[in-house]
Order: sequence, then structure tokens, then C-alpha cells
Amino acid sequence: MTDLIEMRNITKSFPGVVALEDVSFSCRAGEVHAVVGENGAGKSTLMKVLAGVYQPDSGQILIDGQPVHMASPHAAQGLGISIIYQELNLLADMNLAQNVFLGREPHSRLGLTDDKELEVRARDILRRLGIDLDPRTRLGRLSVAQQQMVEIAKALSLNARVVIMDEPSAALGGRDLDYLFDVIRALKEQGVGVIYISHRIAEVFTVADRVTVFKDAKVVGTHSVSQIDRGTLVRLMIGKTFSETFPPRGAEAGPEVLRVEKLSVNTELRDVNLVVRGGEIVGIAGLVGAGRTKLAHAIFGTCKLDHGLIHINGMPSRISSPRHALRHRMGFLTEDRNAEGLVLGQTVLHNAALPSLGNRQRWGVVNRKVERDVINQTTSGLRLRAPSLAAEVENLSGGNRQKVVLAKWLISQPELLIFDEPTRGIDVGAKGDIWQLMRDLANEGKAILMISSELPEIIGMSDRIYVMHSGTIVGERRGAEANEEDVMMLATYGQDHGH
Repeated sequence: MTDLIEMRNITKSFPGVVALEDVSFSCRAGEVHAVVGENGAGKSTLMKVLAGVYQPDSGQILIDGQPVHMASPHAAQGLGISIIYQELNLLADMNLAQNVFLGREPHSRLGLTDDKELEVRARDILRRLGIDLDPRTRLGRLSVAQQQMVEIAKALSLNARVVIMDEPSAALGGRDLDYLFDVIRALKEQGVGVIYISHRIAEVFTVADRVTVFKDAKVVGTHSVSQIDRGTLVRLMIGKTFSETFPPRGAEAGPEVLRVEKLSVNTELRDVNLVVRGGEIVGIAGLVGAGRTKLAHAIFGTCKLDHGLIHINGMPSRISSPRHALRHRMGFLTEDRNAEGLVLGQTVLHNAALPSLGNRQRWGVVNRKVERDVINQTTSGLRLRAPSLAAEVENLSGGNRQKVVLAKWLISQPELLIFDEPTRGIDVGAKGDIWQLMRDLANEGKAILMISSELPEIIGMSDRIYVMHSGTIVGERRGAEANEEDVMMLATYGQDHGH
């Protein structure tokens, strides 16, 4: 097979971050080339370069051996490159055929849309893909899997020669997944190259011909799927060395602070059971879409439970809102601290004061001196680097913003703290600060539940680890005995291997 596209020595940086470093990659006609790697490894950035969304700082893209310039997504589309994102780009009120040919509808001699011709063309593309759907069906009535098929049909209608699929299976399972694989095989048979980005290792071995592994903005290897095993692929993804130093683990855990029993939410969480004790850090590992963040929101009362029980300090507790959670002395440092954890246009003082205002007011008047003293004491204990409490949080670094969020919750004197991706977007020096603060809080007897996509962080920081897969907990490990390969295997396959 010849290379349809080839990317040579692609480098791309954003302010303070090298996203791609001297990366080379190719895709052949009629092959499925899987792309794997941990979050932030560079997979999606490379595909956005290929799709004309980003311009590379250096390197070259060739199609059929000829150098090309992807000046824009439109230019890439004209050269036969289509990308299908996780967030589907479709209009729910239009029918399937209208979505496939949006902006390119056939017209009659009177200049009106020729609905009959539109339907004929849509049927032809659906037939080529083996998709059994009526082109007249309104899109909003289709399942997520079927809507994905419409995106693939749209790519084919644009004469795509390479179709990039970014986490296409994240919202799919069972028969829907088989349906997707059938359509991918139909694309292969027509000589289309498919680039398949996925966190799910099992799928690589089901659908791909070759696999390229990304780690830390570089390619660590490209292999024929028939010549690599799952264990080797996982090792290539995670590497073998710890590049960070974590604080020593704590002593014995104290009494139980949180117990969750058979907690379920829609199809996103199924019968989740876990325990967090005072003085311990409990890690939640899992791939994107496994249900980790939904679990945190369910515990904190920001989403409605279908069933299940939450016990706080041994007592059954009904937590139906963050206000209830606060009363039960919980704090929640969300994954997106800028959108959900901070008011960016406000000062350090105002942000840190928010959840605990009620503790310092009488007859609706806040005692500002008490407030300033409490916040000063808390932020200095966190080694916050800010010019003053009057500094606006949007002018602080990622690490210092996270410390403001932490100060906000500590002032409300929580017994349980939930950290969702505590060091995402934070530089290495500040990561060490956050890790030490978390361990200090545990050593003071606080219970900490930590969600992280970074395996070294999960293993280096956790006293115990729960692993999630498809909305449920599939395994538990002691942090001191866990290894990355074992946790990744559990997270990927949802089965206990050898324990």
C-alpha cells in the first residue's frame, strides 16, 4: 500500500508548551491507522495540523508524495482530509440528507433545493457505507451512533480520501460499536485511509492495521498491530519511569468519612461502591468517559441520583445540592477551575471568601476584618504567590489559581475534599506544591478523593486506588503496590488481570 498522506518532522508549540516535537506520521490508502497515547500526549494536535486547524511551526505534509499547504480546514477538505470530532457538528432539526449535503444541496432549474435528487445522493452514500437509515429521518431522532454515521457519510460525500476519527467510540458500546466498525471496514474497502484516535486499547486490536504511540509530544513508535501485544502497547504509552517526586504516604487511615453504596446515575454510573477514610488519599483512575467526574458531581449533589446511598461519618445523608454538601463539610475542586472554580474578574479575596460567607456575616453584614484575617492566614499557609489579596485571579499562574480554589474550600473547614484533575495545566514546580498540600491535608486527618488522568500522579499520591470502566468500579489497588501497566489494563478492559 502506498502512503496517501505523510507528515514529516512536524513541530508545534503553544505559549509555554511544546505540543508536537519532530513528529512523523503516515496513513495509507485502505488502512486503519490507530493513534494512542495518554491525555495531552499530542495526538489531537497532530490531527488538527493535518486538518488545517493549526499551522505547524516546522515540518511538511505530503499527499500522494507531493508537498501541500493546509492553510485552513476548508483547504484540507478540498484535498480530501475530513475530521470527525467527538462533539458532532450536525443540525438536529434538519433531516439526514440535508445534514450530509449542507451548503452543497443540488438545485432545480428554478434555483430551489431539489429534495428528490438530495435524497437519491444521500441514499447512494448510505448504501456505499452499508448504513440502513432513511435519508428523510430528522437528525434529532437518531441515536449518537447513528449521528456519527451521518458525519461519516458527510465526509464521504466530500470525496474524503482520509477520514480522521477523534475518540469515535467514547459514547458508544455494544452493538453501536460493532456498527461503527462495520462502517470503518466499508471505508477501507473503498480505499479510504482511516486515522483512529482512541483511549480504548481493545479497539486497536479489533479495527486497526497499524498503531502509532504518542508520549510527551513525540512519537515513540509505529507498529503493525499483528506484531505487537497489548502489554507492550500499554508499556509504550505510559513509559516506565516516574519523572516526578511525590511526598511520602501517610500513616494508618482514620475513621470512615465517606461511604458510597450502589450509586447510579442514568447510564453514566452503575452501582458504584467506595469508601474514603480520614487521613487517606483515595485515587479514582479511568479513561475519558469512564464516569469519574460524574461520580464526583453525584457525591457533591450537583446531579440527581437514580438510586444509591451516601453515608457521611457513618450516617446516611441526602445530598441533593452543593449547599447540602457544604453543610456536610465537603469541598470540591472541579476539573475546570477557570469556568467552575473561580470568578476570573474578581480578586483573590473575593474568590477565597465565596463558599463560607455565611460563617462571617450577621444580619446580612459581613465582618470584613475577620474575613481578611482568615484568608490571609489560609493563603500564606498555602504559599500562594500573589502581589496581594486584591490581585485579580486571572493574572495568576495555573498553580496559584488552584491554590486560591483550595483556600476557598479550606476556609469552609471541610472534612472531605474532592480533587478533580488537581494538577492539570500546572507546571512541574507548582505540581509539587499541590501534591505536598494534599498530603499535608491528609496528614491532618482530612479525607481526600482524587480523580486524575495522569497515572504517575494516581499511583504516586494515592493510598488506595479505585479503577473505573464504563461507569462502574472494576478494581481496587493499594497505592504502594500498584503499577501503571496493571491500572491501565483495568481501565482499558474493565477486567481484573491476575489479582
